[in-house]
Amino acid sequence: MSWLKSIFREIFGLFVDDGSFAIAILVWLALLWLALPHLPIPAVWHGVILFAGLIAILIESALRRARQR
Repeated sequence: MSWLKSIFREIFGLFVDDGSFAIAILVWLALLWLALPHLPIPAVWHGVILFAGLIAILIESALRRARQR
């Protein structure tokens, strides 16, 4: 069964390189999914808010990775 775990670990590693980066994106998406329908913001701004949050997460992840090297 260890070979099966290795296969799953390798496949998971192909799609998720940085676990905290992936979790931050999922949390941001869930937060927006829950909050945006209840906020008095025009729908035009939803995409901008989504993009800004994803860019902030990407920058934070890149800076964290750069500090580690």
